[in-house]
Amino acid sequence: MKRTLQGKFSPRNPDKYKGDPTNIIYRSSWEKIFMKWCDERPSIKSWQSEEKCLWYDDPVTKKKRRYFPDFIIMFEKDGKMMTEMIEVKPQAQVDGPNPNPKRRTQAWVNQVKTYLTNMAKWEAAAKVCEERGWSFRLVSEKDLGI
Repeated sequence: MKRTLQGKFSPRNPDKYKGDPTNIIYRSSWEKIFMKWCDERPSIKSWQSEEKCLWYDDPVTKKKRRYFPDFIIMFEKDGKMMTEMIEVKPQAQVDGPNPNPKRRTQAWVNQVKTYLTNMAKWEAAAKVCEERGWSFRLVSEKDLGI
């Protein structure tokens, strides 16, 4: 199993971060890349990472669970302030597992469970965004140019 790069991010522009800029945690190298992009991009006026809690119904465990979206960014576009909630995920998790694999292994079952849970999280995030006039977007390694 591949090891995920984790650590603390130190922003060059801590005033742009909504939250404690001394305690920004990234859970993957892709999140770290996105944090750097938010920190250095002039059009991003503010950003936060895992500062907002949403509730969703987990279809796998059949329980109500908490979800902390990866990022919420505020940016200026065409002279207008916009807010976007962003989740960073591998493209394979965004696309989901093969619906008709040759063998239904335990690894495949786990991928299906992960996909179902993620879909429930993303549905909850999209609903909150719609209620607030925000947008919701999934960002993968393709979007990050990796």
